[in-house]
Amino acid sequence: MDPWGYVAMKRYLQVVLPVVATVALLASFGVASAATTNYVALGDSYSAGVGTNSYDLNAACNRSSKAYAPIVAAAKGYALNFQACSGATTVDVINKQVAALSSATNLVTVTAGGNDLGFTNLLVTCTLTNCTSAINNTITTANTTLAAKLDAMDTQIRTRAPNATVIVLGYPHLFTKTCLGALGISSAEVTAANAMADAIDNVTRTEATKYGFTYKSAIAQFTNHGVCASSAWLNGLKLSPVGDSYHPTTAGYSSGYAPLVRQVTG
Repeated sequence: MDPWGYVAMKRYLQVVLPVVATVALLASFGVASAATTNYVALGDSYSAGVGTNSYDLNAACNRSSKAYAPIVAAAKGYALNFQACSGATTVDVINKQVAALSSATNLVTVTAGGNDLGFTNLLVTCTLTNCTSAINNTITTANTTLAAKLDAMDTQIRTRAPNATVIVLGYPHLFTKTCLGALGISSAEVTAANAMADAIDNVTRTEATKYGFTYKSAIAQFTNHGVCASSAWLNGLKLSPVGDSYHPTTAGYSSGYAPLVRQVTG
C-alpha cells in the first residue's frame, strides 16, 4: 500500500534530479564559455613592450610579458593572442597580424603609425644633429599621408573582427624637459617632438572614430612622466639596447598604457 504515492515520488526524483543537475552543469559550462574574452593585441613596439628590456615572449618581435596587453589579459583572465611586433608599420599590421582576427574576437588593441613616419628613429638621430626641421617635415607628412594608411588598417580590423571592441591607443609626449636622458635634444627639438605626437594623436583619433573604435590618447596619461621627469615612464636615449630609446619603461606599460585599456574594459 502506498496511499500517499511516496514510492512513485521517490522514483520520480531518482530519475528527474540527475537530469536537472546535468542540465545545470552544462548550462554553467555554456556561461563560462560565453564569458571568455578573446583578445588580440596588434601593433608596433609600443604594444609589443619595447623599452622594458625583457623580451621573454618573442625575441624576434621584442614581445614582453611586461607590455600592457599581457598585463591586462592576466588580470582579467582574457585569452590573449599577442601579435604586436617591434618595427611594425600599418602595412605590417595588415599583412602579418590581422589574420589573427575573426568574428569570435571580442577585444582588439592597437598602436600603429609611428613607424610609418620613422618616429623613434628620427629622435635617435636628433642626438647627433639639429632635427627641428626634419621633425616639422614629419608633422607635415603625418597630416597629409598618415590618415590613408590608418584607414586601410582600420578597415581590415573592422572587417575581420566585426564583433570586437577595438581600442586604438596613441603615443605620449616623450619629453617633460631636457636633461642627460635627452642628450643632444634641444628645447626647440623637445617642443617639435611633442608637437609631432600631437599631430599623430589628432590623425589617429579621427580615423579611429570613423570606424566606431575607442581612441585612448596617451598624452594626458603620461603628463609629468616623460623623459627627464622625476618619475619617468619613458626611456631617454639608451645605448644598449638602443632600440629601447624613447619607449615606455615597465612602469610606462603598467601605470601608463594598461590603465587606458582598463578604462574601456573595466
